[in-house]
Amino acid sequence: MKFKLIIDKESDEEIVARVHAESELTREIENLVLSWGGSNFLLAHDGDEMRRIAFSDIECITVEDRKTIIVDKRGIKCRARGRLFEIEELLPSYFVRINKSSIANLHMIKRFKTSFNGSVDLEFNCGYVDYVSRRCLPDVKRRFLK
Repeated sequence: MKFKLIIDKESDEEIVARVHAESELTREIENLVLSWGGSNFLLAHDGDEMRRIAFSDIECITVEDRKTIIVDKRGIKCRARGRLFEIEELLPSYFVRINKSSIANLHMIKRFKTSFNGSVDLEFNCGYVDYVSRRCLPDVKRRFLK
């Protein structure tokens, strides 16, 4: 397999992949290219200052008191601009919806915790815990075990 990168500031951006057959790798490349919005971070408010939080540092994005909150890898909560569905469109493919009001970074999930009543919670590396809805559980498990 060959790889060629040509940087030309004068021409339009275009990505072409020549392969023998479609595979899981080609689908992942396509998802990455199509989901790329030109940035790899979100802007968030932490008190009276604004921070850039890289996608790789985000553990979970959730809604609390009608505000969109980003939980980073240190467990710090910051307020994000925009609604959850708007932010979801900007995120790479390793983020998954875990319930109606939360999106999780699959790389930051520490473990699944189940209870006697059948509910499932996710514990993240920073210690933050959120529940997984029954509707989202099959997709979360499938993508986590992938």
